Amino acid sequence: MTSQGRRVPRVCLLVCDSWGVGDAPDAATYGDEGSNTLGNTSREVGGLDVPTLESLGLGYLTDVQGVAARAEPGTAHGRATEISAGRDTTTGHWEMMGIRLDRPFPLYPEGFPPAIIQAFERAIGRRVLGNVPASGTEIIQELGEEHLRTGFPIVYTSGDSVFQVATHTDVVPLEQLYAWCRLARGLLTGEHTVGRVIARPFHGPPGAFERRPERRDFSVPPPGPTVLDRVNEAGIPVVAVGKIQDIFDRQGITDAVYSDSNEHGLDLTVELLRKPGPAFVFSNLVDFDSKYGHRNDPKGYAAAIHALDRRLPEVIDALDGGVLLMTGDHGCDPTTPPTDHSRERTPLLGAGLPLGPHDIGTRATFGDLGHTVAQLLGVEVEGLVGEGFADLIGFPG
Repeated sequence: MTSQGRRVPRVCLLVCDSWGVGDAPDAATYGDEGSNTLGNTSREVGGLDVPTLESLGLGYLTDVQGVAARAEPGTAHGRATEISAGRDTTTGHWEMMGIRLDRPFPLYPEGFPPAIIQAFERAIGRRVLGNVPASGTEIIQELGEEHLRTGFPIVYTSGDSVFQVATHTDVVPLEQLYAWCRLARGLLTGEHTVGRVIARPFHGPPGAFERRPERRDFSVPPPGPTVLDRVNEAGIPVVAVGKIQDIFDRQGITDAVYSDSNEHGLDLTVELLRKPGPAFVFSNLVDFDSKYGHRNDPKGYAAAIHALDRRLPEVIDALDGGVLLMTGDHGCDPTTPPTDHSRERTPLLGAGLPLGPHDIGTRATFGDLGHTVAQLLGVEVEGLVGEGFADLIGFPG
């Protein structure tokens, strides 16, 4: 499965969940004209102070207030365009790794049909609360006390293809919540094959309920082989950080570890990059999306960007001859009225490269990322969606 030998000792793909830069050619189809997660956030807070991201070329990708259009040697910058149907987490990550979905996962703007809810209630032996599209933080405040009294789980969805189950850890142990979500995953098939079933544990007293970090996503498996499978088959460890293992149902993943925050995810990423030997480290930083994008909190979103920028030099230093690639999986503009994902192009930033800075332009598909990861590691991925750009970042064939 290898081709021309391994070119770099390790590759890190860091997905900043919901980092969009606007300008998707089909944004209007999704009602997302004007969405620009990074650009609009920067203007809402009066500018960003992100010297490392600026040095990688972020300012070339869209108008980010406070960020100049410049880039330093050893870096790359460009944008990626999603071609799959939908703007879902699973869809975006799968396309990065070579799978294009022509049909979006189903959505439930009126809640789930009675047949699904009744089957779930029979499976778990109790009724459910909610069954509406909702903000996760708002619905636990609204229904949390009733859940405490009855033990009935809170079921809700959103503008994404998700069946979410929220329970208080004093009422439903985590393993019981996960078991219920596995039951739901088994029921949601055929026309109701949602992208993810998500366990949403929370704790705290009424009026001050808070989500806990032990969220788990139960996804459908990818419909075919991905770049992860090809890299793994070539004998190169694929190590997933955060919810990556859930998104791919662990397919093609050698080892995986959950993270409970962006900071923890970065700690784990740095630790893994410092281990000897070749590896593909695939990390997702979910706080941008879950804590700030979906809650329409541009100040919190900007603060998380600043916090990442302070840690990036540490990540780059840990590469030790490897390559860092950064991107997003969709947008989630915290400055627009909807709290759902937005259809946007995503940033492509690189570090640890020879020469440069390299302008890789606007790529035709997210799949170009996975192809490039494979090229850098010397692995063939013929037949998967995408076209690599290793030659454009200093690694000619």
